Amino acid sequence: MEPTIRQAGIDDLDILIAWRMEVLREVFGIPSELDIRELEQANRSYYQTMLKNEGHIACFACQEEIIGCGGMCIYQEMPSPDNPTGMCAYLMNIFTLPQFRGQGVGEKIVRWLLSQAMRRGITKIYLETSDCGRKLYQKIGFTPMTDYLKLDKAVFEREGIIL
Repeated sequence: MEPTIRQAGIDDLDILIAWRMEVLREVFGIPSELDIRELEQANRSYYQTMLKNEGHIACFACQEEIIGCGGMCIYQEMPSPDNPTGMCAYLMNIFTLPQFRGQGVGEKIVRWLLSQAMRRGITKIYLETSDCGRKLYQKIGFTPMTDYLKLDKAVFEREGIIL
């Protein structure tokens, strides 16, 4: 049975939060016994604001039940020659239950999100990937970015920069 993709809305908030927490636990290796209620509340507030103003588009892959999810942050940067509108999208939270991986679910989620970006005229799209997801994104056409640097929170702490 081919999975269907459906957009998630504010009525799905509790489901979105449950999936988001599962993704964070897997991606960041957060032990199940660790209390992440504060992080959960921050994500809940994010969804409540960003889903309403379409600053975030979320979806579920369904096959009788939800088997995967994905999301896309929409934001604006300063316009430039390679992005005259300044509109950008950042794909995130792409996740498929382990027993459904390798069956095209993740690709279907990503392609659905890309179609949502293109409907909005967004052509500058980013994502971060794990090693296991890299092949999927490259198959779709994503390429490694060069000339980007990242400053981790640990540097702020080490340098005594107050957050």
